[in-house]
Amino acid sequence: MIYDLNLHSAGMVTGALLVLIALPGFIMPATMQAWMKSLPRSRVAGVALLTVVLIWSFWLLATMEMGEFSSFRRPLLIVLPIGYVLVIRFVEEFLAVRALGILCLLAAEPLLEAGFFRWDETSRLFVTVFAYVLIVAGLFWVTMPYLLRDQINWSSRTKIHWQAIHVIVALYGIAILACAFTRY
Repeated sequence: MIYDLNLHSAGMVTGALLVLIALPGFIMPATMQAWMKSLPRSRVAGVALLTVVLIWSFWLLATMEMGEFSSFRRPLLIVLPIGYVLVIRFVEEFLAVRALGILCLLAAEPLLEAGFFRWDETSRLFVTVFAYVLIVAGLFWVTMPYLLRDQINWSSRTKIHWQAIHVIVALYGIAILACAFTRY
């Protein structure tokens, strides 16, 4: 196991993040829509998210058990920051979306690990399903970053779309929080 995260902690963090993500969309929808529309091409957000990805990936490479591939640890630790600089230098289109996709892929693993071998808890599937949603979204956003822009445009097209998405996200977060408090 790479992460020492139990299902209760994973549920608390995931549920709280989902609720916190949904709240600004309810409180100030116009401001959030404008910010979300500017996010895909935001250079500052892209560099910030990519820096988080670099730190997380560097920590993983430095600490995880690599078995027979441990001889690759040092070269990968050297190549990772070089790749970071090259991506910042040469990837100008949708850097924030690509970095967000990589962050989703990284974030899914601790959630899946927290629910691993918890067959007795069917409510663990709330966290597991969310982890797989992160994986699918991350794969699409890394390979086809324009899709996030299209998803944001679709969700902000009407007030009903915007509110429905935020209600679903908030309710899912509340359901995960309820399971974290009562079941895990």
